[in-house]
Amino acid sequence: MNDVTRTAEAVALPAKPATKPARPYFSSGPCAKPPGWAAEKLATDSLGRSHRSKIGKTRLQYCIDLMRELLRLPDTHRIGIVPGSDTGAFEMAMWTMLGTRPVTTLAWESFGEGWVTDAAKQLKIDPTIIRADYGQLPDLNAVDWSNDVLFTWNGTTSGVRVPNADWIPADREGLSFADATSAVFAYDIDWSKIDVATFSWQKVLGGEGAHGVLILGPRAVERLETYTPAWPLPKVFRLVSKGKLAEGVFKGETINTPSMLAVEDAIFALEWGKSIGGAQGMIARSDANAAALDKIVAERDWLGHLAADSASRSKTSVCLTVKGADEAFIKNFAGLLEKEGAAFDIAGYRDAPPGLRIWCGATVDTADIEALGPWLDWAWAAARG
Repeated sequence: MNDVTRTAEAVALPAKPATKPARPYFSSGPCAKPPGWAAEKLATDSLGRSHRSKIGKTRLQYCIDLMRELLRLPDTHRIGIVPGSDTGAFEMAMWTMLGTRPVTTLAWESFGEGWVTDAAKQLKIDPTIIRADYGQLPDLNAVDWSNDVLFTWNGTTSGVRVPNADWIPADREGLSFADATSAVFAYDIDWSKIDVATFSWQKVLGGEGAHGVLILGPRAVERLETYTPAWPLPKVFRLVSKGKLAEGVFKGETINTPSMLAVEDAIFALEWGKSIGGAQGMIARSDANAAALDKIVAERDWLGHLAADSASRSKTSVCLTVKGADEAFIKNFAGLLEKEGAAFDIAGYRDAPPGLRIWCGATVDTADIEALGPWLDWAWAAARG
């Protein structure tokens, strides 16, 4: 055997696994479509019609009713479709309700830091900031609930979540603002502890982006009707008319024109969720997916969880560490899998430590998570070679 042959053998790629995930969609947003989804299955009668027509209002209200049913949202809470995805919904809540009492912001990942920036630099309300590094959760017991409190329920870019709502007191003075975009339909949420929640269809439902969902508890409605911010509000943020909540927003009368195609897509996902047992069925699927991925991690010494504490580890946007990896290695690793059609969009978020991020929400099939394991081994060996 000559030196050239030895060199060729040394750099030869390992054998590829025989089976690929049937649906290799592991992006953390927009996320995998529900099983069985196809564009031709969407209802289209509302397309090309005014969203204010009878059919437009009916479909928007039906979408709201389905969300309420699946989330088991109490009658005390309103739910509305608003512009700008989860970001627009959370910004709307901040700009319309903050400023009347002190504010505390919690940040342990990228989007939580975004709310810190908006509160401090845009609204200039000098918030108390409680931070933790990626992979860690701040000390929730340090929160002063005489303040309004802003937090992400599930940190999509760090894989860290709050374990539950037990840390939120029932007799709180301030309002609780939960950016819950990767949490709804994946965890049990005690809605009595939530005054404001926001999410987008593109996460656990596997729907389309652009639209956000805003949930208001009675204390948030009271704040809106008794407090006027010192700053001007853009039209798309206005939730009050003549001192009263604009109730139409929560009955399908959207502030601006929605995409009825996106609405129909969300309805498809919600009906699918209902068919598998509602929120509990969706939670069970997420739990099974996270358990399957955890088994893969446990069996490999080069893989780890960015969130070391399993009690606060996300079951949807699972963030993984890769031994010795830098940004270039992860880019190559993810690129190899994408080229093979074995896994799409699994590189970690750009602001997070270099690693992998694998979506385990309800619209992913557990069999596809299981099939991913050997392909991770292949990419690890190939990228190192």
